[in-house]
Amino acid sequence: MIDIHCHILPNIDDGAPNDSDFLMMANQAVSNGITHSFATPHHLNGIFINPKDKIIKLVGEYNTILEENNIPLQIHPGQELRLHREIFQSLERNEILTLDNKGKYLLLELPSREVPDYTQEVVYELLLKGLTPIFAHPERNREFLEDHQLLFDLAQEGALFQLTAGSIAGHFGKKIQFFCEKIIEHHLAHFIATDAHNIHFRGINLTEAYDWVTNKIGIQYTFYLKENAELLLAGQNLHIEQPVPFRKRFLRIF
Repeated sequence: MIDIHCHILPNIDDGAPNDSDFLMMANQAVSNGITHSFATPHHLNGIFINPKDKIIKLVGEYNTILEENNIPLQIHPGQELRLHREIFQSLERNEILTLDNKGKYLLLELPSREVPDYTQEVVYELLLKGLTPIFAHPERNREFLEDHQLLFDLAQEGALFQLTAGSIAGHFGKKIQFFCEKIIEHHLAHFIATDAHNIHFRGINLTEAYDWVTNKIGIQYTFYLKENAELLLAGQNLHIEQPVPFRKRFLRIF
């Protein structure tokens, strides 16, 4: 399996605090059936700054450490980039890192409480530049929770969405788990990833999430989500399901 969002690189954000925890997270990933993991440290979120060159260098160093410890996991470079007004200036400065540095998919993070009013404009401009935005954990965004139509509108624009495995498995509560179910049913989920920060509270549980999807939604959607991660890793175009509009009774459901 492929994990497109993980904070496994040590001591650069709120993920693994040291090399020992890095190795424990790597072993946990392998035990979970993961063969490829994208290291996606926070960037420009108001706390952490992790530009492109720094991440690429660290990924190379820690892949060597994995080889030396005979851990069958390969790390790929990425960022969890906070959406901001100056995003195109950041791109021009070459500090922004697309997933696997292939210039195709960009993992974005929204503020937890809102969807900024310029979000749709940024999505449109990114797509014009050949960059497909993938929004991390939309199920935990308060404004999406209150108005699902915003999620649908961004998907119609061309944005993609990554659900967190722990959210699907119910680790963040029933309300968020139920919202995940609705997102999947409306063809608005394109990936599942761990967003793992450590081996305990924010651990690696991708298998548990896929099992839930298989049991609740059906194995075909599990195949769809896994295939999308494989296509992303290969730098290829995804097979995107047409999003299904929300009926009014689902709006502001919480």
